[in-house]
Amino acid sequence: MRKIVVLAAGMVLATACSKQVVGTELDEVIDNQTFADISKAKVKHLSLDIETDFDQHIIKGSAQYSFENNEAKEIIFDTEKLTVDSVLLANGKKTSFTFGVQDSIKGTPLHITVSPADTIVKIYYKTSPEANALQWLDPSQTNDKKAPFLLTQGQAILTRSYIPIQDTPSIRITYDAKVKVPQGLMALMSAINPKEKSADGIYTFKMPQPIAPYLVALAVGDVEYQAVDHRTGVYAEPGMLKAATWEFAQMGKMVDAAEKLYGKYPWEQFDVLVLPPSFPFGGMENPRLTFATPTAIVGDRSMTNLIAHELAHSWSGNLVTNSTWDDFWVNEGFTVYFERRIMEELEGKDYADMIAVIGFQDLETSMRTIPEKYTSLKVNMEGANPDDAFSDVPYDKGYLFLKMLEDRYGREKFDQFLIQYFSSHAFQTITTEVFVDYMKKNLTNGEDDFVQEWIYTTGWPKDLKKPTSKLFDLAEQQFNKDIEAARGNVVPSKVEISTKSTNEWVHFIRLIDPKKNTLQDLKYLDEVYDFTNSKNPEIQTAWYEKAFLMKYDVVNKNAKDFLVHVGRRKFLEPLYLALKETNQMELAHNIYKDARPNYHFVARNTLDVMLNYKVN
Repeated sequence: MRKIVVLAAGMVLATACSKQVVGTELDEVIDNQTFADISKAKVKHLSLDIETDFDQHIIKGSAQYSFENNEAKEIIFDTEKLTVDSVLLANGKKTSFTFGVQDSIKGTPLHITVSPADTIVKIYYKTSPEANALQWLDPSQTNDKKAPFLLTQGQAILTRSYIPIQDTPSIRITYDAKVKVPQGLMALMSAINPKEKSADGIYTFKMPQPIAPYLVALAVGDVEYQAVDHRTGVYAEPGMLKAATWEFAQMGKMVDAAEKLYGKYPWEQFDVLVLPPSFPFGGMENPRLTFATPTAIVGDRSMTNLIAHELAHSWSGNLVTNSTWDDFWVNEGFTVYFERRIMEELEGKDYADMIAVIGFQDLETSMRTIPEKYTSLKVNMEGANPDDAFSDVPYDKGYLFLKMLEDRYGREKFDQFLIQYFSSHAFQTITTEVFVDYMKKNLTNGEDDFVQEWIYTTGWPKDLKKPTSKLFDLAEQQFNKDIEAARGNVVPSKVEISTKSTNEWVHFIRLIDPKKNTLQDLKYLDEVYDFTNSKNPEIQTAWYEKAFLMKYDVVNKNAKDFLVHVGRRKFLEPLYLALKETNQMELAHNIYKDARPNYHFVARNTLDVMLNYKVN
């Protein structure tokens, strides 16, 4: 038995403690990101009955919970900016409740009085217009610009801002819901979903498999559905649906490939909802309904590894979940590894190698720019917001760790280990330490000489094997020819990579070195390839970053338009960081002032700090 204790300084209330069987280990977990004491009272099922108010930008209604009671005299929920009107017990009788002391990171605990015999509470509440998990979009902020849109983002600890809940990944809940929305809009959740709009704007949902609370998701908008095959399909605004369905046409094959690798898909349906461009992530792996950025729709299906990533989460993250956010790499490292195995099955090893190189390049940037304490896989989030540690480290350093295990013990043995791992830990949570013990017993035969350096030590492991890609060789050759042509040393040659994928163009642009290349080089490349006017967001981000670093101000107008309309944090951070690193803070603030209202809370939260931006 291992005990992981992380206590936030200055926090006045006890944090959650749960005992659960994980494999053959008894693991005692303390999650410092929740107020709930789940050793006393632990939620098992949620029944939600809510209405969305697009005029007031609030959700109101009730959340009824069934919970396990271990002689508890109170049950504690996490809240953030919620107003509670009343709380009822199973017999319909009101019970007393109080809010505790507000914490700047965790929000405010809600203490509800119960008796040891109680197993049901019903909370009547409403959200704040400033709820961090909710993004209310005007029609002008959507793709079709005809109807408003609402989306939620619960990961990591934001669900508490639109549902009073025990907001910790160390528990799992099933749920059902009734949601009333304006007529003409469709409501969707991380549950069994409708395929057509309801005439009265009322929708019902059921999630039969137990999930972590951060995966309870809701979206409301003018969307339609198109099936890809018998268990996959796409939701999108009507004007985006055809392009999105074409882009994601391999979804069914992805599910087949994933099942071939690591076992039966456990959620019955795998659908994707394409969100408006302000969505802060590439995707969010809500079970049954992945939320996806429209920036993945580039017209050549070269960015569909994003869908493979969210699909892989159906096993790593949703089926087997990190117990606390200190263990986030257990979700994401496995998912990146699985994603690349899916893409290898579909597109071949060379393609998988190519996206591994792109991921490594992103990891190099993160390792250079984030606080050193967050460059280890296992982190200590004491007194911090989980978003503070968000970077490519848990994703791509986690992938490199698992790739090292594959190389060290052989792919066949490693695949059998992963099949067993997902099966034996299905619908459970896991810590880093329990994973290491399981790995030693079932894969490494007790060997653990690499664990300290790879998992707990900051910086780069000494035995790191850097990914390489054959597909990038041609791009590199063409780049060198172009730079020679830009300097008048050779006659320009016909471009040889124009039919290649987005990833190859990104790699091509990333070869630009501000210390070696000149503004004349950039001007020549722009004249040949018209990068400044590209409509591909991956290419735009790569090009604008280099242009900002080298003060090639030809891009400034287009780059501002891009930053105002696209909210994906992966694109925002490197561009604003490039302006910051080159002392162009006036330009950064001018752009950000106009762009910030379109960004989701999680993006604003990151960029406000990066740019030292004060809201008037």
